[in-house]
Formats: sequence, structure tokens, C-alpha cells
Amino acid sequence: MSASGKKAICFYFQVHQPFRLKRYRFFDLGNDHYYYDDFSNESIMRKVAEKCYIPANNVIMDLIQKHKGKFKVTFSLSGLAINQFRLYAPEVLDSFRKLAETGMVEFLAETNSHSLASLKSRSEFESQVTKHKEMLKEFLGVEATSFRNTELIYSDVIGSWVADMGFKSILTEGANHILGWKSPNYLYCNSINPRLKVLLRNFVLSDDIAFRFSNRDWNAWPLTADKYASWINKLVPKSELLNIFLDYETFGEHNWKETGIFDFLYHMPGTVLRKTPFRFMTPTEIADILQPVSAISIPSAISWADEERDITAWLGNELQVAALDKLYSLAGAVNKCEDDQIKKDWEYLQSSDHFYYMATKFFSDGVVHAYFNPYETPYDAFMNYMNVLSDFEIRLKKWFPDSAEQNQIFKLDSLIREKDLIIDKQAAEIEKLTKKEPKKKAKIPVKKQTKASAKEPVKKRAGRPPKQKP
Repeated sequence: MSASGKKAICFYFQVHQPFRLKRYRFFDLGNDHYYYDDFSNESIMRKVAEKCYIPANNVIMDLIQKHKGKFKVTFSLSGLAINQFRLYAPEVLDSFRKLAETGMVEFLAETNSHSLASLKSRSEFESQVTKHKEMLKEFLGVEATSFRNTELIYSDVIGSWVADMGFKSILTEGANHILGWKSPNYLYCNSINPRLKVLLRNFVLSDDIAFRFSNRDWNAWPLTADKYASWINKLVPKSELLNIFLDYETFGEHNWKETGIFDFLYHMPGTVLRKTPFRFMTPTEIADILQPVSAISIPSAISWADEERDITAWLGNELQVAALDKLYSLAGAVNKCEDDQIKKDWEYLQSSDHFYYMATKFFSDGVVHAYFNPYETPYDAFMNYMNVLSDFEIRLKKWFPDSAEQNQIFKLDSLIREKDLIIDKQAAEIEKLTKKEPKKKAKIPVKKQTKASAKEPVKKRAGRPPKQKP
């Protein structure tokens, strides 16, 4: 039992949609600088908004009003999702703003681009988090005090960066290989900076809703609010914090309305409040109220993806590694750049989804990787992305050289262009003079040659007498 004597349940939803790329071929390089599939992006957003975001937000609002301060939830909206709402579904952004105004919903900070920056660059990571905090303030009117990294990616070092930025808590996966004998059902702290509280996802309770709810072959099907609350109640003696973290698309998109998923969402909170001692709290509340039982050591990065709960979903093969290395090799040049379109493309190209599509996990996790995947194979995803990235690099290097060598190349290129202009100018002058030449020759009378004279030289060399006949 915690020092406060309270038991908490944290209900958290991830909301993200990437800007998907259009088919971009090698021959488009240097000619087409617009990379996005607007039709797919808009149609997918409209579809998910109608099936998930709007109806689910309506249920959450009803629950908040019904339970009068006893039901609280947590969201993370990526910056890319917010921008897509603004473009294609402004009513969704309005509904999230109304949820924020209730005071019962916490919105977490994250990387603005839903990126893998935490694995490559601390400065880029911190820059994106700062931008995302500004977006939450501007569009939702909230100040983020807790954090969730892209796909719950976390390590001791990443946690220490988040602590240095002033956040109170961070969410990550309760992966078996890092827990050992420990339970995910307690609050922990970062091993480098204990000020940062660490909330570990209970993947069994989370996946019961996210992945097993619609599975008729599951021995616990159908999942009801009463059944779920009974499972939670069994954990009471050895738990003080249950973290149920889900993709928001679980409601209405992964599990269609016809499965009863919205009915489950509506009845589950009240049943948990009636039948268990757990109370709904947000991450910042948990960090303030509960005491961590110990530090949790996670030297290598983990995530909530796939069976391994590691980062191989994005960096599990040579294609992904090469693409990510190439992308972040351009960071220095982008930071010097003041071009708005290049800045925007830089944000959109960092989305972790582009690398997820390149995953070659065709076995246990293949179905998950196929969700909303616009490519037939990982190699198609790689080639398309690298073509786009190559064009992006051409634009970047044209205006913002990133090295002394590149500067020299551009100086030589300018010199060649200047010489080409001189050559073109001289060629035009020669052509002009050539056109005038026939007129001058026309004034000189031409004497007809006889057969005899034709054998003689047309013009004798000066200073040399003609040959005498013997």
C-alpha cells in the first residue's frame, strides 16, 4: 500500500496520424517538391474521425459529466495529429478542447513529429518537445507537466533528459525483460534522476481491450465491464497502480462499433469505481500523490511495440538504420535553414511511421505492421522514402550548404555557370558575325575558271616565283 493509502488507475490514450507520402519516383527528384498523399491523408482522417475520435470523445465527455470528478483520462496528441485535425477535421480538435476545459483530462507532452529523435539527437528531441508544448498551449489551452515519448520509447538516459526538462512523470512499457521479479503495478522513478516518476504499462490488461476484445476465439470473450472489474479486483492485494495505455483507435477503428466496444467504454469506469478500491488519476496526480517503490533500471531503449517491446519495429533492419541515419545527418543543415517549407517537411519526414513501414517482421507482428500501411513491401517503403529524402537533401544543399566541401562545390558550380554565360555570349556573337560574312564576299567579282586555269593554284604564295617550264 502506498504512503497515501490510495490505489490509482491511469487510463491513457495515444492519438496520432502521420502525413503519408505519395508515390515518389526517382525521376521526380529535382522536379517535384511536394511529397504528401493528400487524398489518403484526408480520407483516412475523416474515416477515423467519424468512426473513433468523435464518438469516443462524446462517450468520454458523458462519463466525465456522469461521474462528477471521479473519472479522469489522459491523452497524448502528436503535433502531426493536431495539424491534420486543423486541415481535415477541425470538429475533432474542438471536441478535444472541450475535454481539456473540464479539468478532468490531462494532455501529455511528446515529440512534435512523433519522431525517433530521442534515439539520435538530444538537441533535436528537446526542440521538438518544446514545440509540442507550445502547440498544446495554443490549440488546447493546457500546460503539459508529464511526458510520453513516441511509442513509449524509454531508457534511463532518455528519462534523465525528460527530468531535466522539468516534467514530473513519464509513461513507458512494463516489459517483462526489464521488470524481472518486479511488478508493473507500482510507481517507480528514473534511475539517474529520481525526481522523474515512471509509470509502467500493464500490457495484459491493456491488450485485453486493444487486441483481444473482438477475438471470438479468446477464452474470455466477450469482455464485459463486470468481468474486467473482477480482474482488476483480484490485483488489489499486490498492486497500487494500474496503467492501462491504448491507441485511441482501439475504439471504433480497430474494434468496430458493432463489437460493443463503445458500450464497454461507457460502462467500465462506473463498474471499476463501484467494485474496486481503485480511483482514476492522471500521471501528474499520480506523481504528486503516490510514492515510488524503487528506481527502475532500463539501460537499453524499450517501447510498447511488438512482442519484443524494444525498438526493432523502427530499427530492426539495415534499411531502417540507413534511412534514419541519412535523415538525421541533415539535422545540422536544417537547423541553419530559415525556409518554412523545408522546416515543415523536416517535421513530417521524421514521423516514426515512415520507418515502421520498412519493418520486415512478417511473422508474429506482421498483421500489426500492415495497419494503414500504404506500401506493398518494406522495400517499396524504403525506396519511396529515400527518393523523397534525396530530393529534400537536394533542396537543402542548394540553399544551405552543410560543409566546407559543399561550399567549395557550390563555388565551382557558380564559376562554371559564369563561364557558361561567357561561352553562350561569345557563341551568340560568332553567330551574328557569321551571318554578316556572305554579304562582304558578294561584292568581290569572281572570275570564271577555264579548264586550264582550274589546274593552276587559285592563289600563288607571295615572294616565290612561278615554276619555269623546261
